Order: sequence, then structure tokens, then C-alpha cells
Amino acid sequence: MNLIATAVPFFLLAIAAEWLWGRVSGRDTYRLNDSISSLTLGGLSQARRFVALGIGGSVYAWLMTITPFAPWRLDGWMGWVLAFILYDLCYYWSHRAGHEIKLFWASHVVHHQSEDYNLSTALRQTSTGFLFGWIFYTPLFFIGVPGEMMVTVGALNLIYQFWVHTEHVGELGWFEYVFVSPSNHRVHHARNTCYLDRNYGGVFIVWDRLFGSYQREQPSEPCVYGITTPIRSWSPWEAWVHVYRDMLSDMWRTTSWRHRVLVPFSHPAWKPSDLANEVSTESLTAFSKFDPQVTVARKLSGAMNLLLITAILVVAQQFDVLHGYEAIAWGMMLWLGIANAALLNNARSTVFKGLEIVRSVVLVGCALQLSALWALATLPAVTLTLGWIFLDGDGDAGEAADATS
Repeated sequence: MNLIATAVPFFLLAIAAEWLWGRVSGRDTYRLNDSISSLTLGGLSQARRFVALGIGGSVYAWLMTITPFAPWRLDGWMGWVLAFILYDLCYYWSHRAGHEIKLFWASHVVHHQSEDYNLSTALRQTSTGFLFGWIFYTPLFFIGVPGEMMVTVGALNLIYQFWVHTEHVGELGWFEYVFVSPSNHRVHHARNTCYLDRNYGGVFIVWDRLFGSYQREQPSEPCVYGITTPIRSWSPWEAWVHVYRDMLSDMWRTTSWRHRVLVPFSHPAWKPSDLANEVSTESLTAFSKFDPQVTVARKLSGAMNLLLITAILVVAQQFDVLHGYEAIAWGMMLWLGIANAALLNNARSTVFKGLEIVRSVVLVGCALQLSALWALATLPAVTLTLGWIFLDGDGDAGEAADATS
């Protein structure tokens, strides 16, 4: 059973509850465009499993075929507890590398781009983590953690991390000394200088205390969220590639061969000496959130399509890895649908009208593959999409707002 996919409905209910609590208490931490962007990237990270097992799973399976297993095999409840703890230790070092080494940051940066901090931010996940993240977990194989146990404790680790992405829970006393909490994880997501590169633990904050990366949240220093060089776009493509692109650009443009080799393994803030004058960050005092204005129809269209595709994704978790035309159809539906849900908020509608029509057709086709009832359920979303396409104009007003934001 895919625990992450099973937990998605509960995640969405929790997001709705947090939003409602924020509205009632007068402290709403949500913006529709930012939340759609986060859920878009989370959906895309889950959609990838329909067309690929992933490098990590493949490597683990390969190790099991060519290498004698560890002299012992973890089992029983004590084995599960030990595997859970050891997985979090591996996660700590994977997460730390994801902040302190540019090649790994290029993938992990997606999770930190949101300029809001709420439960939807927890679902903002990368789709390229499979490239290198598996490296940090292979030691679990050699100490006797079976593959199915590693997958399960990994899912539980990720599910735990969901609830700490909130501004509505303060410090929790003794809990702060052992476990990752909303307070110490807010520090991790802040772009304040004093908070950068701190609090890497997934479940246990003890690793940060042991290895010198702990920082307590300071009442005198409110957290400002996001990355130090904002991308100012809702485009999933820009979210995925901007650090990879900048990294390759630095490697191409520097005149030092030594620096070309060092760039991927340097700290994310480092640049070759002959390019150092290009380093710039947005000050906290001048910081303003990226918030282009678009019509209500487009916002509702993006939100409805995203929720519908999320529902189909949850139902379709029963499928194994797809092949042939099925993989192509589901891949098109998920990637076009989820990506366009975010692109609708980019204030440039004309470019995506054709893609939206294609996506609507593929969406109905994939829903028919589930059942006629699912196909009927897509009609309100398709109707709303066609409505903004033909009634929303060319988006000039939105583009003007975007240009001045």
C-alpha cells in the first residue's frame, strides 16, 4: 500500500481545517496562488511513480540480487523502531547535503520556494530527488533493513513532517529537545541570515543538537519565508530547473577549470571568484511576496482542476507502473493538468489556452478509463476551463499586474 497516496485525503482535510482556523482567528496564512503552486509540485512528485520506479528503488532491488544480505535481518517491533530511527539519521545527512551542497540543493530548493508557511507547504516536493537522494539510504541495506521496511519507515517519516509546517503552534516545552516541532522547523524554512542552514532533522531534532546545526526560534527575529534569490514565478518548470541552470551557467562562464569542477559540490551561495560580483540577495526589509493578480475565474479553474486530478491520483494508486499508451496518457493528464493549474496564476493566459484544451480532452479520456462516473465528474472542471478560455480575454490586465509586482 502506498502510504503517502493514502494519506493525501487527510492532508487536504487538514489544510482546509488550518485555512478555516486562520480565517476564524484572524491569522490566515494562505494565499490561493501560492497554495496551488505548492500542491502542484507535490502532485507532480507523486505522478512520477506511474511511469518509473525510481533510481533509489532500482538500486535497492539491484543490491538485493548481487550482494549477500547483511549477517542479520531487522524484524519484530524492535527492528521497526531501530529502522525508523536509523532512517531519520540518514534523512538528516541527506537533508543537510541538500542545503550545503549545490548539486543536492538544486533538487531540494523546490520545497523552500514558498513565501508562505502552512500545511500546503509540506506537500511542495521536488520531482528530481530520485536522481541522488538514494545515495544516503543505501547503508540501511547493509545493516539489515529489508526493502519493504525501508519504504514504510520512509513514508512514515515523510508523513510525520507534514504537521510541523504551520504557524499556529508555538513552542512545545520538552518536546522541542527531542522531536522536530513546528517552531524549530519554521526556523528551517526561514530566509533570515541567523536561521539559514539550520534544523535538518525529519522526526528527531536530536541530530541537529548532536551535530551542531540546531537553532531555536527567536521571538525577536520573526521568520521570513522563501529562498534568498526568489524565482518570482509559479511555473513548475522554473521551480525545478533554476538552480541547475544557474549552476551550469557558472560552470560554463568561469575561466577557472578548478572552479568548474568545484561548482556542483560547493555551498549554494558560493560562486567562482571571477563571477562573485553577480551574487545578490533580496534584503528582508525590501522583501515583498510574489503575488500577481489574475481573475477569479482562472483561480477557481486552477483550484478545481487540481483538486479533481488529486482525487483521480488517489483512486489510481491501485495501479502498478504503467507502460505504453497508458503511461503516455496518464503522464500527459497529470503533468499538463497539475502544471497548468499553477500556470493559470501566472497572469499570462493566452500561451496556455491551447494546452488547456488538450489537457481537458486527455483528462476526460483518463477518467473514462476509471469509469463513466469519473468522466462525468470531470465535466464541471472542463466547463469552467472552457469558460475562462473564452470569456477571460487575453489576460492583459493580469500581465500588467505581474509586471509591477
